[in-house]
Amino acid sequence: MTAEESLWVADWLWSLPLIAFCVAIHVVGLALINDRVVGFLRDAIDNRNFLRLFAVVIGAVALLATTLHGLEAWLWALAYWLLGALPDFRSAMLYSISAMTTYGHSDISLEAEWRMMGALESLCGMLLFGLTTAFLFAAIQKVWPLGARDRRL
Repeated sequence: MTAEESLWVADWLWSLPLIAFCVAIHVVGLALINDRVVGFLRDAIDNRNFLRLFAVVIGAVALLATTLHGLEAWLWALAYWLLGALPDFRSAMLYSISAMTTYGHSDISLEAEWRMMGALESLCGMLLFGLTTAFLFAAIQKVWPLGARDRRL
């Protein structure tokens, strides 16, 4: 194994557990949000302002999901900073959010030996955003018919 190949092994060894941990946090967080949201909206079905309430609650769900993404980006940033891949936590957080969202327009770069880890964080971000999108779609599909059923058209 060449020196360059052995550097990538460390990236994978750090990244795979971070991906698994972030996905676990995300799934648990979304499940907790789901329990609260669906229960709340089911109780509010008789409310004449269901549509407004629905919009506010889905907006709150999106904010909570964004908070989950921020927490997960924070975990990656902490890893970059502790590994010495970036000089300070502020740079690490900016890089992490850029990588996780696949935005990638920051002028900040990881140290050469940690660049594969940045690409793997982007993979993690794609998984997390996919889970969030599926969750929002499922929440809307589950609750919307409940409100529509009781509305007088």
